[in-house]
Amino acid sequence: MLTSACSSARSSGKGLAAVALPLPAGRPCPAASRMARWLPRSTDLARFFQKLNRVKTLEDDMMETSFNRCLSTIDLTLLGIGGMVGSGLYVLTGTVAKEIAGPAVILSFIIAGFASLLAALCYAEFGARVPKTGSAYMFTYVSVGEIWAFLIGWNVLLEYMIGGAAVARAWSGYLDSIFNHKIKNFTEAHMGAWQVPFLARYPDFLAAAILLVATAFISFGAKVSSWLNHVFSAISMGIILFILIMGFVLAQPKNWSTQEGGFAPYGLSGVMAGTATCFYAFVGFDVIAASSEEARNPQRAVPRAIAFSLGLATGAYILVSVVLTLMVPWHSLDPDSALADAFYRRGYTWAGFLVAAGSICAMNTVLLSNLFSLPRIVYAMAEDGLFFQVFSRVHPRTQVPVVGIVVFGLLMALLALVFDLEALVQFLSIGTLLAYTFVAASIIVLRFQQQKVVGPAPVASGRPGAEPHESPAAGELKEYESFSDKLQLVDRDKSKEHREPGQLKAAFEPYLEFLSDFYPGEVVTVAVVTLMVSAICLCSVLVFGNTHLHLPTWSYSLLLVLFSLGFFLSLLLIWAHEQQRSTQTFQIPLVPLSPALSIVLNIYLMLKLSYMTWLRFAIWLLLGLLVYFGYGIRHSKENLREPRAQRLSARYVVFPSGSLEERVQAVQPSAEPATHTELPDTHTEEDGKR
Repeated sequence: MLTSACSSARSSGKGLAAVALPLPAGRPCPAASRMARWLPRSTDLARFFQKLNRVKTLEDDMMETSFNRCLSTIDLTLLGIGGMVGSGLYVLTGTVAKEIAGPAVILSFIIAGFASLLAALCYAEFGARVPKTGSAYMFTYVSVGEIWAFLIGWNVLLEYMIGGAAVARAWSGYLDSIFNHKIKNFTEAHMGAWQVPFLARYPDFLAAAILLVATAFISFGAKVSSWLNHVFSAISMGIILFILIMGFVLAQPKNWSTQEGGFAPYGLSGVMAGTATCFYAFVGFDVIAASSEEARNPQRAVPRAIAFSLGLATGAYILVSVVLTLMVPWHSLDPDSALADAFYRRGYTWAGFLVAAGSICAMNTVLLSNLFSLPRIVYAMAEDGLFFQVFSRVHPRTQVPVVGIVVFGLLMALLALVFDLEALVQFLSIGTLLAYTFVAASIIVLRFQQQKVVGPAPVASGRPGAEPHESPAAGELKEYESFSDKLQLVDRDKSKEHREPGQLKAAFEPYLEFLSDFYPGEVVTVAVVTLMVSAICLCSVLVFGNTHLHLPTWSYSLLLVLFSLGFFLSLLLIWAHEQQRSTQTFQIPLVPLSPALSIVLNIYLMLKLSYMTWLRFAIWLLLGLLVYFGYGIRHSKENLREPRAQRLSARYVVFPSGSLEERVQAVQPSAEPATHTELPDTHTEEDGKR
């Protein structure tokens, strides 16, 4: 009875014109009002999801910055080498060789280097096109969306903190090995030993102290940091040359024989598991992208520095792994100080001392790189309003974010004080791989997006795919849908029209004509999501199909074929659309193939990590979501660019004669009561025909 009464009251009321909002003439139904008050409206949900996926608006002059642009190509290259050649070379080579892959650690570094190359090319293109600090966070923000950018930035923060803490512990362990582990024995005797999983056996005060000293140096400015990095990098490269020469002189091929376990004692699974861990070694090129806002000529310096540093670092890792496993049997390596211990065991005590001293210098460069980049990523997030504003303050004299340097330097010191190195390294790999995956996906999305027009644009171009913000009304912060975004004029010669990025190629239009009605780039975005889902399913079958799921052969093969087909069909669908034309900055070749290969390889390596790593990662993500929904979404600077007073919606009608009529109605904000307004009825006869 109540429902019918409410319905009859509405039907008896006088309605508005066709384009006006229909308002009830009778008294509103109390039950329906109470229910509507609790249920979210579709417009509110749509606006909420729009907030989550809004992209960052870049300034017209991206070279303008509050930082000091003082870094050259050589500075960035040495910064990248210093970030990659450190504990990964002096610690991980021995750890992975003994516990995960054996002498096949060489293959692990080759695969990790190839996967890092695909990711590095994506970083190089973004760093040249968007020369702003923030690295993967910034790249995701300008192409994918806000919440994804925040989560990537949140994980990058953890990545750098863990990287600095792990290197500090390795630094402490090497120094302790020089003094015959006297520091460790003294600490355990006076402080006791811990037997807690994922925690160190004893508090490492030396590691915490070196982080505090490095934090003090970084706070003096980019020039001081660059000068220190040059000194330590030169010493490190000299030590690497010494290791290679002496290592090949002392090499014994029998250490790869079957008597010692063979070249790959853990098989292919050990090689791939070692590859996931070896990704820790190649985090350094991310430092270059994070420092692009302080480069003099980032369009040229960033791609060159990434290429040079990654090539040199990959060669160093491969060659050092060869000589290390040839000098002594892989199963007898000391994972804490493998290189120095190898020289000790071969009778070259002085050489082992020299290697230990040189490795400390190399690890200093990694500490400087991590502490150099981390506060700048925090600064980028705070500058955009997604993180606490106190971290966006830049010191007027040193031109560095001092608050971020001090706070996160202290957090790094705390991690190094209590956590175990191996647990930290496993946690680091998943954050790095996730950042690589999103940057690769962002490259595909960016390539098939229309370039934003700076300044006033023509009012109505009439071309399909015209951006709604390309009219002067965009400066008034009004949201509306252009008629030309959805409809194409019949009398137009489509074969001769200029096709924008994201539109279907002319050669594929006869076969995929139904896709031409979508926004430019809309189909590509859906295809990228489908590609990533297919990659996750494909890699899950490869990793867990035989071991955990115990799939029969026919179902295993069928799933591989289905998910592979979905992956390649998505790839072909992306390729069937127009890309942005060549620009003056660096562009990764073979798009979308190269980023797609990076995506599938990164996902595969992530799935090879342990479940405890994923559990800790999920907890960290939940903490990040609390920060975002509690602070970031409300303080985002993109809120200032959204309309506040009113929102406009446009309704278009096409008559048989081809004439166009537009009626615009103002939609009152939800907080204000709706008013009964009618538009004048100017063409009732035409309405009847429609």
